[in-house]
Amino acid sequence: MIRNGHRTAPGAERRGPGSRSAVRVWCDGCYDMVHYGHSNQLRQARAMGDYLIVGVHTDEEIAKHKGPPVFTQEERYKMVQAIKWVDEVVPAAPYVTTLETLDKSPRDDITLTVDGRDTYEEVKEAGRYRECKRTQGVSTTDLVGRMLLVTKAHHSSLQEMSSEYREYADSFGKCPGGRNPWTGVSQFLQTSQKIIQFASGKEPQPGETVIYVAGAFDLFHIGHVDFLEKAHKLADRPYVIAGLHFDQEVNRYKGKNYPIMNLHERTLSVLACRYVSEVVIGAPYPVTAELLGHFKVDLVCHGKTEIVPDRDGADPYQEPKRRGIFRQIDSGSNLTTDLIVQRIIKNRLEYEARNQKKEAKELAFLEAMRQQEVQPTGEDE
Repeated sequence: MIRNGHRTAPGAERRGPGSRSAVRVWCDGCYDMVHYGHSNQLRQARAMGDYLIVGVHTDEEIAKHKGPPVFTQEERYKMVQAIKWVDEVVPAAPYVTTLETLDKSPRDDITLTVDGRDTYEEVKEAGRYRECKRTQGVSTTDLVGRMLLVTKAHHSSLQEMSSEYREYADSFGKCPGGRNPWTGVSQFLQTSQKIIQFASGKEPQPGETVIYVAGAFDLFHIGHVDFLEKAHKLADRPYVIAGLHFDQEVNRYKGKNYPIMNLHERTLSVLACRYVSEVVIGAPYPVTAELLGHFKVDLVCHGKTEIVPDRDGADPYQEPKRRGIFRQIDSGSNLTTDLIVQRIIKNRLEYEARNQKKEAKELAFLEAMRQQEVQPTGEDE
């Protein structure tokens, strides 16, 4: 098993997955367009036990119950495995969870079958269900909305949001007649506590090779994971530091409405990756001598994507190249943030229909739950 880098739960060193005393925790889901909300769910789940197993649904199951996924099942399997709190991934997990699976620890979200049935109904009735708190301020619906509207509003505060984006945010993913508490667009508010929860808290140790990488790492995806894994393998004892550029800097060299995720959101996504030891929040675009000295960097890596010159036309990697510590890595993946956006735009109507369908089912389910809560009271009277 790859070194996770997260703080190990007390006793986990003594109790492996085969031990009778070990607490095995099971989560399952689509994990499409994996973001820091998914990672936070899995972090909470891992803290409930000693060994976290995550079941990931197939493309066919997702298309049947929710609509077309953005990523293929193979991409989703690998993305989940890259989250540092995950010990094991089970491909092709059934959409409806039964008692044959392990202890449940799903997110604070309602997941329904195509006929509106709660997918965790059986394990709830058996008392083997636990909930993790939902991460406020993030949803796949919101990210899709940012891509489709092509606005920069997410780079700014809620007060500066354009009227066009406000209207879209209020309607995207909503069915006529209401809004449920799980689907919709919200604003992420970063806190120091959240960063602490995601960070490993470990300094480089003697004998470790400090590897520095930098970029936008927007919509953290399988291309990023493949690159970071390759960088991680460059040393026997690697300590990978990822420098994340400010939103304005990313927009300068990528254009359009990039980055889709702002700096605070991108920070958590990268911190959740098992191949990353530390993140520099708002790293300078040029990799300077000061930066290399401050972090005692041994290697600097960049992928096969174009290296855009700095504002003055200089090569941002000229210093590590001069020192002979620059390495260019071929991740083997051709997936980019641009390609993800193209997938979304190509299937825009299908994704909008998927969100509306999900909204309608969840609202119907909530109403049924309310009716059940009211019914006993009426009978007593």
